[in-house]
Amino acid sequence: MDFDEILAKCGNRHRYQYLLLGLYSLLMFVTSMHNFSQNVIGFVPDHWCYHKQLENRSFAQIEAIYNQFDNPSCTRLETIGPDYDGRNATVSGEQCDRWIYNYDFGFRSMNTELNWVCDEAYKAPVGQSFFFIGSMCGTLVFGVLGDKIGRIKAVILANLCGFLGDFSTIFTSSLSAFSTARFVSGLAVDANTYLMYILALEYLPPSLRNSSLSISMGVFYCLGMISSCGLAVLVGHWRIFLACSSLPLLLVILFYFLVQESAQWLVTRNDIDGAVRRLKRVAKMNRRKVSEIDFREFRNYCQINCTKKTPESNEKGDQFIDMFKTPHLRKTIILMLIVFTIVTVCYNTLARNVEGLGISPLIMFSLTALTLPPSGFIQADIQKRIGRKGSSVLSLLLTGLFTAASGIALSVSQNPSALLLISLTMASRLGLSICLGSTLLFSTELVPTCVRSRGLSVAHMAGAAASLLSPYILHLGTFYRAGPSIILCLLFLIGCYFCLLLPETENRKLPITLAEGEEFGRGERMFDFLRHPKPDKTEAETPLKETS
Repeated sequence: MDFDEILAKCGNRHRYQYLLLGLYSLLMFVTSMHNFSQNVIGFVPDHWCYHKQLENRSFAQIEAIYNQFDNPSCTRLETIGPDYDGRNATVSGEQCDRWIYNYDFGFRSMNTELNWVCDEAYKAPVGQSFFFIGSMCGTLVFGVLGDKIGRIKAVILANLCGFLGDFSTIFTSSLSAFSTARFVSGLAVDANTYLMYILALEYLPPSLRNSSLSISMGVFYCLGMISSCGLAVLVGHWRIFLACSSLPLLLVILFYFLVQESAQWLVTRNDIDGAVRRLKRVAKMNRRKVSEIDFREFRNYCQINCTKKTPESNEKGDQFIDMFKTPHLRKTIILMLIVFTIVTVCYNTLARNVEGLGISPLIMFSLTALTLPPSGFIQADIQKRIGRKGSSVLSLLLTGLFTAASGIALSVSQNPSALLLISLTMASRLGLSICLGSTLLFSTELVPTCVRSRGLSVAHMAGAAASLLSPYILHLGTFYRAGPSIILCLLFLIGCYFCLLLPETENRKLPITLAEGEEFGRGERMFDFLRHPKPDKTEAETPLKETS
């Protein structure tokens, strides 16, 4: 009796699974506030150099005066004169050291309080780069820990790093202290969610994996992002915002008492007794009665099938590098890493670009968040109809073509309206969200359970490292307006092609060991997923083998 069969007897869509989805949704809400706190505290409103003669003028008047000069935000004036439009204003040779800020909804960001604008505007991006460097390190470290000490402990440690980094940022005022705090905060990014994603996936049946995870992610990630903007407006100051948004991360400590460690992972660690204990707790919570005979058959299956390793692997355990020792699994993992990295780069290039669109970044941030819930429902429906591989291929293809069309439209119009820019941005974000959700589920199912945490950590680390190119991709727009869109389109199409080379995971028994990973999808051709049979509409919880 394999794991899917024993899980069906213990209950694979009952109280424990719904508790798991509820906690996963809570984590999505909390971590979305953490992941985008860097953007919120770094928003820069319209600003101009302070002058005593401007104290009684409106923001519209101040803007009209400074718009006469090439660099209105950083130009210091010597005299302005009594004229309404400031036509007699003269430029000072001194640098600006004080600014007038037109705060968005009264929110005072870190950049405005520390005056990190103009000549010191580089400081915030430096801190943000350390945030992403921390993300690269964190995904690798916690990915290894997830396969060494367990998923739950690694999730808790990752979120504690996020809390420590965000809370310590409150007390920083120098670039070195700020960069250090953001590095610690960045350690939690991705690691604080994908480990819980893996854990939920390993306890859920295929139907709930398909719909519930993607919908939960879309809805609650959206709520977290909108709540971030609402919280920023409500408290009005970046330090108070960080304090309020970081404290909920401590709630993840409760997961240790509520969530069972992955039974599949325990089996790969040769802790079959521990796996049986967790399954018995799941059965008890689901009010299912499972006989000792069934657990004995599961033990026998694990002892026969899950311990077939070389003497060296028995001593050291499966390592991530072992996936590259066999040809078919090596090809699958390399292709998965390429596709995941491409999607991550495209997502980070567009998702965080909410300024310069002719609208308050707080409003734009909330508007783009509204695309997440429909993306979750659309993703779930597409995956139900054409499978994991089909949904990934289709979303990559269509998003790539739409991105190219958007770039052409922007290059044709020299001064596009704010409505056009907002519409294109939201449409692109919708497609990106579907791509990211489809690719995350597809990639997770491709990696064998024994190294799944480390495999996903390397994928996230590769994506974070490649995302350092995102600012440069956007910067190409200053030379050729359609340049970023063309590059992103090519990346999407390349990712679509490589995705076609991967095996389908829909309605398949997922690999647990490396040996099963080597055989998974062997002999499958590029377009076999188009005629892949649909899963049954009902998923009875019987001892029959359950596919995924």
